[in-house]
Amino acid sequence: MKNWKRIFLSIIISAGLITSTAPATMAAPQQPAVKVNDQNVNYTGGTLVIDQGTTYVPLRMTLQAMDAKLTDVADDTIHAVVNGKTITLKSKLKRINGEIYAPIRVVGNAAGYEVRWDAKSRTILLAPKAEASTQTGGRGFMWEVENNGNTVYLVGSMHIANDSFYPLRPEVEKAFAEADYLGVEIDISKAADEAQQKVIMDTSMYQDGTTLKDHVSSATYAKVGKILEQSGMKPDALDAFKPWVVGTTINSLKSVKAGYEAASGIDLYFIQKAIERKISVLELESYESQLGMLDGFSKELQEKNLNNVLDNFDVLDDSVEKMAEMWKTGSEEQLLELTNSIAADGEYNKAMLIDRNIKMADKIEGYLKNGKKKSISSLLVQPTIWVRMESSNC
Repeated sequence: MKNWKRIFLSIIISAGLITSTAPATMAAPQQPAVKVNDQNVNYTGGTLVIDQGTTYVPLRMTLQAMDAKLTDVADDTIHAVVNGKTITLKSKLKRINGEIYAPIRVVGNAAGYEVRWDAKSRTILLAPKAEASTQTGGRGFMWEVENNGNTVYLVGSMHIANDSFYPLRPEVEKAFAEADYLGVEIDISKAADEAQQKVIMDTSMYQDGTTLKDHVSSATYAKVGKILEQSGMKPDALDAFKPWVVGTTINSLKSVKAGYEAASGIDLYFIQKAIERKISVLELESYESQLGMLDGFSKELQEKNLNNVLDNFDVLDDSVEKMAEMWKTGSEEQLLELTNSIAADGEYNKAMLIDRNIKMADKIEGYLKNGKKKSISSLLVQPTIWVRMESSNC
């Protein structure tokens, strides 16, 4: 069918954009729980401590729950016996009320456990790596739509990812191999030109001599300063920027700390492959349209979204983690739940989902109705959460 066109459209689950500005509909987070092999760990005389995004747990009791025995601790070096084997690991430790605390991810990984977060129950789960999951790479989301001899593969993606997302499942790679075009939200492989850079700066920074302190409450401003100091920055480092930029920046600090980066993102992965194949890259949006949407949020919504990022910064729970798990398992139930949670805020929902969906759907419809019948095999890599299509999920 090479005389017809196929578009690979990457609809990105916009972890950098959506999660940093998600509506703050939740209450203040409760203290997380810990389960080892599906059994609750009851910490007597101690509890979890969260410091700069790292979750510390009482070392001895956590090892006991994993049937491991602590033999020695000195100079941030831990010696323990796990399944008859002695393990040695180095990590920053804390001593609180005579109890030694260590980062739960470091301890769990060293003992051969997978450490993951269950957002729904607010529980840190540890399970032996061999039993935790047999899945390699990510399943993701993909829909195939045909009309007039043209095909659009609509693929859900994330702007930021890590090695655990790969390899992608064969059906997705095959769809891309058949595509004549790649469609993305924005071609992030291109550096913004001078005019675009000016738009970015003009939109994201105050131009009237005011600063962030003049536009948010004193409580919100204090929380921003505290988190920036924890991250090794000056408390006023982001004073020139608007709340939506501050929220995005702080959320990115957390994502990088959790091991997610744009260099591993699904959209950039396919953009690089498109460059190798020398196929055209189509853009569904622009810097101007995206920035205009974010900057167009009301003052109240911008501060509300910023507080959502601030209030959840020190918790292992991360909306990026939740989205990553959703994407890798291809859970349509979680996708619907996430979409509905965003829809809870009318202003946010209209701008992020409804208005953008209409514009992108119109472009997709144009690809499908192309009458040239000359290969529009397009793979469109765009936010799954933005476009829900009732065609068959492949």
